Amino acid sequence: MVARIQSVAFQGIEVLPVDVQVQVSAGLPAFTIVGLADKAVAESRERVRAALGAIGLGLPPKRITVNLAPADLPKEGSHFDLPIALALLGAMGVLPLDALDEHVALGELALDGAIGAVAGVLPAAIAANGMGKGLICPGSQGSEAAWAGATHENSGGVLAAPSLLALVNHFKGSQTLPLPRAEAALEPVARLDLRDIKGQESAKRALEVAAAGGHNLLLIGPPGAGKSMLAQRLPGLLPPLETAEILEVSMIASLAGQLENGRLTRQRPFRNPHHSASMAALIGGGHRARPGEVSLAHLGVLFLDELPEFGRSVLDSLRQPLESGRAVVARANAHVSYPARVQLVAAMNPCRCGYLADPAQACSKAPRCGGDYQARISGPLFDRIDLHIEVPAVAAADLALPSPREGSAEVAARVAQARAIQRRRYAGASQGGEPVRCNAEADGELLEQVATPDAAGRSLLAKAAENLRLTARGYHRVLRVARTLADLAGSDGISRLHVAEALSYRRIALAR
Repeated sequence: MVARIQSVAFQGIEVLPVDVQVQVSAGLPAFTIVGLADKAVAESRERVRAALGAIGLGLPPKRITVNLAPADLPKEGSHFDLPIALALLGAMGVLPLDALDEHVALGELALDGAIGAVAGVLPAAIAANGMGKGLICPGSQGSEAAWAGATHENSGGVLAAPSLLALVNHFKGSQTLPLPRAEAALEPVARLDLRDIKGQESAKRALEVAAAGGHNLLLIGPPGAGKSMLAQRLPGLLPPLETAEILEVSMIASLAGQLENGRLTRQRPFRNPHHSASMAALIGGGHRARPGEVSLAHLGVLFLDELPEFGRSVLDSLRQPLESGRAVVARANAHVSYPARVQLVAAMNPCRCGYLADPAQACSKAPRCGGDYQARISGPLFDRIDLHIEVPAVAAADLALPSPREGSAEVAARVAQARAIQRRRYAGASQGGEPVRCNAEADGELLEQVATPDAAGRSLLAKAAENLRLTARGYHRVLRVARTLADLAGSDGISRLHVAEALSYRRIALAR
């Protein structure tokens, strides 16, 4: 007898259907899994054997063959435990075969029959709903799966079972599993406030512009100037995620196994990897091609502190994701792509000692050490950063002043107004198949349509492009920033004033 049930495999953020087939036939007792399974899947034999024993069932003394089709697709992960066990129960006559046909299953089995949490439940639930099937998943992840919504008329909904025994009893009618409910998305909580930062008015203005247009930002200054404090307060200025964006961000977190208790949040991601991070940790990869920090920060902020301390190859690997909004991991056994539409915020000292501009504190190698230190950042990466702002040391007189009246709430209100303007402007617009959400994502003809300065602004920009030797990329980034400045001012057009301020954020030329 052959029994089958659907499961899934993950290739990047893409969900691929896998047909789990189990045959129990005459022959010498054996338990074989075929279909290009990795070690975690091969070990399912022992977990399934123990879980069946825990509910009082033994394997029949026959030849058991498990086929994971298609056979040429690599199968990875312990989430195949549950579909293998269910198909085996169907082949043994314990469960009705027609009940298995209506579901997609994934989950890891413990030796006592409990069903443990696995990565990827949310994208699997969305894929199952698209197939018109229900989803069987671990009980602890029912609320996560419920976010996908069972909208198909033939969908069997979500069965979130705490154990294999509870699932068997449900199919036999002796127990009913409660329908899981999607928990409300957690609202953003601003714990860090701009009121904590005294002085640094220019840096605060640049932070507001970056938040309003989704622009990349570089903060350069001596140690203790407040660069990290500024960057950490950027998420509190950004508008909360919309419903579609919540699912985008949560799908990546689910694949990485970082979605806790099925609770989704409207807070934009903030990732702060250490400068010792490898290329695989930052971009993604590894044996199972997991998403990296740049993808986990999708639609949020990627903060790179001590930028020159990152490996040169690691930094250069950011070029493509920053330009295209996708992180592509190409390996001999895998070619996967993850969304990576991030807002890069970087901080750095002007030199290794950090006091290049202060003759009293600078080291004996200044200014040559500053050029060598800053040259670790390649020109193409530097050119992809829209705003470059110098953060000077804070004077003692500023620290003695009372906290500023304007905090994150006031700045966030202005950012929200500017983002609302951009949302209306780019409604229905797309670039390369991706929706345009803010000024930083506009390009090509769309950018020309929305960010053409007046005559005085065009004249100033043309002269500055010649004097500052702006690249074509730098020229367009100035236009994007000018468009954001006009939005903050509530202006329909871009004037000379907006162009001038946008150019001021590109004046810091790193020594070479």
